[in-house]
Parts: sequence; structure tokens; C-alpha cells
Amino acid sequence: MSTKARATIEDLYKVPENGKAELVHGEIRIMAASGPQHGRAAMKIAFSLYEYELKTGWGHVAPDNVGFTVHLPHRESFSPDVGFYVGPVSLKFVEGAPLFAVEVRSEGDYGPSAERDIATKRADYFAAGTQVVWDVDLRSEGVVRVYRIGDPNQPTIYGRGEMAEAEPALPGWSMPVDQLFL
Repeated sequence: MSTKARATIEDLYKVPENGKAELVHGEIRIMAASGPQHGRAAMKIAFSLYEYELKTGWGHVAPDNVGFTVHLPHRESFSPDVGFYVGPVSLKFVEGAPLFAVEVRSEGDYGPSAERDIATKRADYFAAGTQVVWDVDLRSEGVVRVYRIGDPNQPTIYGRGEMAEAEPALPGWSMPVDQLFL
């Protein structure tokens, strides 16, 4: 009988080449690299959030590959495509869930299995204390689905020509959906 040792947060710091990974069910889950449309959309959201951070003097944007440690029974970390949190800036992972998390769908994030995985991760975000989660789907008409902790199964959907927001997590912040495609 073979027993595999549970991975730890310290193991995440040792993921080769500073790869993107999360700790779920005691295992390190490496996340595949993404294409430029995905990366550019995440970058533009992060830039907009950075402008919000500067304007308000509150919170911090966390661009892609920043780790957040959490203490759920089956999940110990998140690495959203973009996050926003209140707390210290350091070289260590952020302790706790982001107030706002953005997940931009990659090439492999489609189909019934992927939909279940996305819904499970979104539920984990809310269980850890995240207030708002964006599901950014660059292939669909409803490009940004905004899920809120108070009504996690009824997203507000924003498409081209609209301004997407993250209330109540980020009061007064919004960005044009069209910017995701420039």
C-alpha cells in the first residue's frame, strides 16, 4: 500500500519555474499556461484595478500568479487571474481570500466538466470570504458574469458596450467590457 504525503503551502513555494499552481485536496494542481487573449484581458483588468487602488488609496491589486492561502477543509490556496485584497504586501502569499477574484477562461475551460470545476472553485471562493467573483468568458455574448456572495447562483451578466462592476467588494469601480478585446 502506497500513501502519498499531503502537499503543503511550503511545497507551493517550490513549484518549478515559478509556475502557477493551487493546493486542493492536499495536492498541488499545476495550472496550464494561457494564450495572449486570456493574458491581455487579465492584464487590462489588473491595470484598471491598479488605477482604482491609486485613486482610493485602499487595497491592493494582485495580478496573475499571486497566491492566496485559505483554510477550507479541501482547499488551501487560490491563484486567481486577478485579485484585489486588503492587507500587507510582502514576498509571501497573501493570507486569506481576495475580496474580489477574476477567473478568465482559458482554452480548456469549456464543457460540462469544466463548468462543474468552475462552479466548485467559485463556491470555494465564497466559502473562504471572497465577496465577488468574475467569470470572464471571451467566447460568449455575456462576456463577464459577476457572482456575489449574497446570491451566488444568480450572476449579473455584462456584454460588449456595457460597464462591468464588482459591487459591493469594490465600491465605485467599473470597467468597460469592450476593453477586454482591444
